Amino acid sequence: MELLNWYLISVNTLTVFLFGLDKIKAVKGKYRIPERILFLFMAAGGGLGSILGMFLFRHKTKKKRFVYGGIAALAVQAALYIWVVGH
Repeated sequence: MELLNWYLISVNTLTVFLFGLDKIKAVKGKYRIPERILFLFMAAGGGLGSILGMFLFRHKTKKKRFVYGGIAALAVQAALYIWVVGH
């Protein structure tokens, strides 16, 4: 269980960082982080991190697939976490 908690903390922290980094790159007109990478981290347990990153950095909030994808990822991940903890 402790390993799962550390994994989730790590992947969510990294997801927030990636959203922030992509925002900085977007503002500076630099090479961007591919959206598929952001979605990969979102799906790999970074649902909460994606939502925090989107609204903290005001990045990708106009793209409904990111907003709804982050919410859906968080909902599924929370349900799975509750199920795992309960067993």
